[in-house]
Amino acid sequence: MALSIGIVGLPNVGKSTLFTALTRKGGLAANYPFATIEPNIGIVPVPDERLTQLAKIVNPGRIVPATVEFVDIAGLVRGANSGEGLGNKFLANIRETDAIIEVVRYFQDDEVTHVEGDADPLRDSEIIKTELILADLGTIERALPRLQKEAKRDKAIATKLELIERLQSWMNEGNRAVSFDMTDEERALLYDLHLLTMKPLLYVANVDEDQAGATLDPIDGVTPIPISAKVEADIAEMSEEEAAEFLSALGLEESGLARLAREAYKLLGLQSFFTAGEMEVKAWTIPIGAKAPQAAGVIHTDFEKGFIKAETAGYSDYVGLGGEAGCKTAGKLRMEGKEYVVQDGDVMHFRFNN
Repeated sequence: MALSIGIVGLPNVGKSTLFTALTRKGGLAANYPFATIEPNIGIVPVPDERLTQLAKIVNPGRIVPATVEFVDIAGLVRGANSGEGLGNKFLANIRETDAIIEVVRYFQDDEVTHVEGDADPLRDSEIIKTELILADLGTIERALPRLQKEAKRDKAIATKLELIERLQSWMNEGNRAVSFDMTDEERALLYDLHLLTMKPLLYVANVDEDQAGATLDPIDGVTPIPISAKVEADIAEMSEEEAAEFLSALGLEESGLARLAREAYKLLGLQSFFTAGEMEVKAWTIPIGAKAPQAAGVIHTDFEKGFIKAETAGYSDYVGLGGEAGCKTAGKLRMEGKEYVVQDGDVMHFRFNN
């Protein structure tokens, strides 16, 4: 399962610069509002040093990391829900993403214009919050006439309608859908609306270079991830060795992409397991708590249907003991069944019936 993340923010906060740097893709980044007029989509590998260590042991033909898809849309402005600017036209492009990143401007640069006159992270984030809530309310309002008609003859639809009407009242008070008190079953009833404010949210603070390692005050209860789009843009032009030296000089242990991917996995409750062989070493993304058959199904649905056992070794055991043979000799290669809960970093080989 590839992770998909939509990127939103006001114009000129560095969304497109960050997108271009993270995806190594030549998206348009310019110093004027609405420079991005079409959604940019980029798929990038998730940095994971564990893949390199596994590859040293099995010498595979290739290394295949997990991936993240980023979708960057035009900047949203105050009044976007009523047609101001261009961003609202592209909100549909991020309705089916797994999460949303909101880029907030913290950096100071008089040469880069700000649509509100000056950078104020709290005010700017409140504008985006309001526009996303209003966009969702528009989605609800368009869905209500159909639901009201169908509810007259379908009790299940009547239950859904009552839920949506309660949610509408909650959101009319300026609240995100995700903070509405509901059960998992009720949340599932709302899935087909693809509400933007129902999605998990990360704030990325686009900071000046010397603030890339700073700890920032929370916005709406969420601590922003400080990333300098300028630093990421510089790193994108460097070799791995040069990038590591550059980051070290700034007092950073990893790139913004690595931090962002890690926080996105944490936010969404995801983890990785690995397969390792002569053909390839590969990272697979699964939900935390997934059992062995579910993990097998991520590779191929037939693996889940015909699941028998999973040969499993913990990552540290696999690397420390020199691979599968060492794990087997030390009694660290386990045969796990259908109820085994996969752990982050497990190295697995599945046995299944065709």
